[in-house]
Amino acid sequence: MMETPTFFNGTYDETMALLIEARNYIAYHDAASHRALPPHVRLQISYESMRVTSRLTQVMAWLLAQKAVHAGEMTREQAASDDFALSGGDICTDPSGPDNEQLPEGLRSLLERSHRLYMRVARLDERARDAVALAS
Repeated sequence: MMETPTFFNGTYDETMALLIEARNYIAYHDAASHRALPPHVRLQISYESMRVTSRLTQVMAWLLAQKAVHAGEMTREQAASDDFALSGGDICTDPSGPDNEQLPEGLRSLLERSHRLYMRVARLDERARDAVALAS
């Protein structure tokens, strides 16, 4: 069993904290504070909330696969396969949202932080896949 790198643990902890924060935001702030908003703004809030959720679940799935590699439960080649690749493409990489002042501040913050995290993990995914390709 390989030791898990410190940066990985930090990224995992950051993702878990953002997941919990997003869950709490969606569960407790959404319904009560958004009822008075116009329907088009509520729709945008729902859409952007799903973007945050998509980013974070994609990142967590990728991190769990990497954690399995570090635990010796999966090979680097398996983790680099399309089955475990970071996905979400255009939806997750779109940086829009944080600058939309119609959205609540808490959601704009989640959008910004989840985008930064997703893009960082996308670079890690690319590096991991490149390393496996070079080793082949």
